[in-house]
Amino acid sequence: MAETIRALIVGASGYVGGELLRLLLDHPHVEVGQVTSERNAGSFVHFTHPNLRGRTKLQFVSADELEPCDVLFLGLPHGSAMDRIEEFSQLAPRIVDLSADFRLTDPALFVRWYHKPHTNPEWQAKFVYGLPELHREELRAARYVSGVGCNATATNLAVWPLLKQGLIDASRGIVCEVKVGSSEGGNKSGDATHHPERAGVIRSFAPTGHRHTAEVLQAARLAQVETDVHLSATAVDNVRGVLATAHLFVKPGVGEKDLWKAYRQVYRDEPFVRLVKEKAGIYRYPEPKILAGSNYADVGFELDETSSRVVAICAIDNLMKGAAGSAVQCLNLMMGWDETTALGFPGLHPI
Repeated sequence: MAETIRALIVGASGYVGGELLRLLLDHPHVEVGQVTSERNAGSFVHFTHPNLRGRTKLQFVSADELEPCDVLFLGLPHGSAMDRIEEFSQLAPRIVDLSADFRLTDPALFVRWYHKPHTNPEWQAKFVYGLPELHREELRAARYVSGVGCNATATNLAVWPLLKQGLIDASRGIVCEVKVGSSEGGNKSGDATHHPERAGVIRSFAPTGHRHTAEVLQAARLAQVETDVHLSATAVDNVRGVLATAHLFVKPGVGEKDLWKAYRQVYRDEPFVRLVKEKAGIYRYPEPKILAGSNYADVGFELDETSSRVVAICAIDNLMKGAAGSAVQCLNLMMGWDETTALGFPGLHPI
């Protein structure tokens, strides 16, 4: 029988923290000991996450009250974890940080995309990037795991087989448009998220310069491909979901059979990646709607043979495969458990 470990969540009042708690409450090998929220300290979890009513009697505590544990999940705002990582490392032998603080291994890349130096650059090298499809073996031996950017995850999973199998013309770069739901903006309201302003929109909010571009560049380098990456982000009237539509050009002579072979070979044994490319029906290509609450990533592609352009597509739930779901998947790998534990929910249809 697998051991039971004690987990704590720092910053559990946000949307990602709530999803992480939802998953861990049903994990057969995890006991959630404490969850923190400075604003909500003393109140029951279900006041903030009403879907957990009757599922837990946990109350939020202040981070000052944290006790030692086996694994510490950090759901803090970007920039907070790197300032306190030494303190947090004293509480647990394993840490999963869901912020952007330790996603990039190159300090220069961090400065370029986050416009400030990393305050703990020596810790960057200690973290493994938390996308199992790219770093599974490293995660098995990891003590410190970073979160993933949801837009980067969708983009990376869309294009990874093409990069890994060396099929693209790197000189022509990668252009990707991601369409995202409102939950990506977090649970703190602002002018852009006020319902009369946010409802019904198809709003370009990052035509260039999106920070998740750095994680796609990092994945390309992992595949030993030097190429330009151009990422644009558009807000749409969904709560959950990311749809990445990436445009790449393949090398001369590469046809559709080669693309099928690449995607099947790379994702053949992946428990949470599903190839979606049908000849008929309304769900011929990946669709975020049916993935809500699920850790699955649906991936598809289409080749325009007249121009050698590939449109690579990936749909995910940004709070799950783009955040909390991948974090639990990484925990399973770190602990040597079945990778799919507590992550079997397939999504709903219709919804």
